[in-house]
Amino acid sequence: MRKFNTNVGVDKIKDYLMSKIDTSNPVEVEKVGRYIKYVEIFRRAEKQVKKEGVSVTTENGSQRFVKAHPLLNEMNRINNSLLSIENSFNFLEEEENHSADDLL
Repeated sequence: MRKFNTNVGVDKIKDYLMSKIDTSNPVEVEKVGRYIKYVEIFRRAEKQVKKEGVSVTTENGSQRFVKAHPLLNEMNRINNSLLSIENSFNFLEEEENHSADDLL
């Protein structure tokens, strides 16, 4: 099975989002910037988890236990923030070319 790369370049994401919003609206532009920052943070956390593994062993004196990597919770929070920003975007309506034939 071939590996499917879902990571798209941050510049491509930014360009796509900027093409879908009113760039004269500073609030929408700020949302794009915040979204991109969250994507970058998420990817850094994901890279760290891949490097260290999804579980970590903690030693506290004579106790030793395995628990989930702390960054997994942070990644979940970041993902929720990304979804929240996505839902708040005011995307421009795309003009559709309709003709009279479409009414038939």
